[in-house]
Amino acid sequence: MKTGLMESKGKSVMPTTKFNASYIFLVSLVSALGGLLFGFDTAIISGAINFIGPYFKLSQYTLGWAVSCILIGCVIGAAIAGKLCDVWGRKKTLLLCGFLFAVTGIGTALAHSLITFVFFRIAGGLAVGTAAMAAPMYIAETVPGALRGRMVSLYQLAIVLGILLAYLSNYLLADAGENNWRWMFASQAIPSVLFFAFMFMVPESPRWLVKKHRKKEAEIVLTKIGGVVYGSMELAAIERNFQDEHREKFSDLWLPAFRPLLWMGIIIAVFQQITGINAILYYAPEIIKKTGVNNENALLQTIGIGVIMFLFTFVSIWLVDKAGRKILLLTGCLIMTVSLIGVAACFYFQYFDNYLVLLFLMCYIAGFSASLGSVTWVILSEIFPNRIRGLALSVSTLLLWVADFAASFAFPILNEQFGVTVTLLLFSVLCFIYYVYLRLKIPETKGKSLEELERMLVKLPKNNI
Repeated sequence: MKTGLMESKGKSVMPTTKFNASYIFLVSLVSALGGLLFGFDTAIISGAINFIGPYFKLSQYTLGWAVSCILIGCVIGAAIAGKLCDVWGRKKTLLLCGFLFAVTGIGTALAHSLITFVFFRIAGGLAVGTAAMAAPMYIAETVPGALRGRMVSLYQLAIVLGILLAYLSNYLLADAGENNWRWMFASQAIPSVLFFAFMFMVPESPRWLVKKHRKKEAEIVLTKIGGVVYGSMELAAIERNFQDEHREKFSDLWLPAFRPLLWMGIIIAVFQQITGINAILYYAPEIIKKTGVNNENALLQTIGIGVIMFLFTFVSIWLVDKAGRKILLLTGCLIMTVSLIGVAACFYFQYFDNYLVLLFLMCYIAGFSASLGSVTWVILSEIFPNRIRGLALSVSTLLLWVADFAASFAFPILNEQFGVTVTLLLFSVLCFIYYVYLRLKIPETKGKSLEELERMLVKLPKNNI
């Protein structure tokens, strides 16, 4: 795999480089598997809803809490992830996530009271929220700029693979008896242990190593990625970028040079969730059951949604470094808007023939998977300068989970009070609002190193910051 970066008007100089593609792919794939656990952990509840409701005697309000409480843990995980990543390193933080995924899956499976169930769901959310920030950051800081979009997109691919595996697991375990929901949650331990073991095969982020004055270790990693020349030049570029580095402080986020980027990151993160994706993923079987099919058929159709999500993530991986980030986001938002209007229309007119509801849901999922699903993580990992990346990603990811909690908790309540039609129309309006914002405010970031992006996006020179 070859790629060349040329000198142009003050940009970094990099000769044509032959990258170690297999090593880059290994590093990216292993760390992205944290996303598989993220997807599995968050989606497994969709199949268990029909069984935990009667077991714990849940109302619509307590059901919403049981489903969405994991997101409280995600918020806490996002809040502490930046600090963990900066103190322990990206690799050790991801190892902790793998351990938590395994323990909390088993703990949830063994719960005999709602309080215990919620406790382990929230604890599992800690791992989800931390991994959601640490894994894309690790990939973005390790792989070359020319490959970064595709490699960070592997994280979203792993998430949707985890969702698909959760849907498949739910379907296969639906007839496992009265404890079927326990087996659903316990099955999470298997990929968690594998992820924990595989993380020992990858290095630490070279940018974190430089930040901790471990220059020799960073150079070894960079040399293995692109050879001796690439390693020495990239190391020099990273060191120059850290020359004026100060200890991260929360107040730095609000400096005039950084504030617009922070708001951009927050809006990108929040709109990924309030456009309805996780509310629909969590409650997909319940939406489909309203069309008149039984629970087994609903779970089977949900697997179809997971397959579409998985396949269209490849579209994002294929196009993110070719077409660019912005065009994918704009196209995805339009597809999602139209698809949600279509589902709402089917419920308004009570037209449930010819699998039309399923078709519109699949179009919505396809639009999200090829755009907001993966590109959100790519842009969030790119737009923040080295000086504030950990804190800024923490704030953005934290608010992403707050938005996810609000959308997921509100969905069954909105559905009960106003019906599916109004609820989905609300999400479609939010999709269109996001389309307008993207068109007006979001820059294109493809093909640039993190240091080049910093020079492009940060408006004031460092010595004035």
